[in-house]
Amino acid sequence: QVQLVESGGGLAQAGGSLRLSCAASGRTVNDYGIGWFRQAPGKEREFVAAISWNGGSTYYADSVKGRFTISRDNAKNTNYLQMNSLKPEETAVYYCAVTRFTTIGTMRDAGRYAYWGQGTQVTVSS
Repeated sequence: QVQLVESGGGLAQAGGSLRLSCAASGRTVNDYGIGWFRQAPGKEREFVAAISWNGGSTYYADSVKGRFTISRDNAKNTNYLQMNSLKPEETAVYYCAVTRFTTIGTMRDAGRYAYWGQGTQVTVSS
């Protein structure tokens, strides 16, 4: 079993930045891909970013390209989502998850992820 705990959420102003962290425990996730998703009230969960097991490949939703950066530190069993130039419409609960899948087509699909964190709230004020 893998336990994932997100942190770093909170309140940011439009144009501001937050850095989310996702710490894994239970076993190493160094051989898993990592994905970040978000879900706003009344909306479906949507893909934000993903990174391959070795960090060699990263994928982003078009809406966050150039503003968000996903990274991982396998020595710490932790991954990160740096979010810059935040927008009010990005207010949501942000989740990290792990997957064995490796292609962008599969890593965008929430159904391909085996373990999920409990989420961290990000609120962006205008």
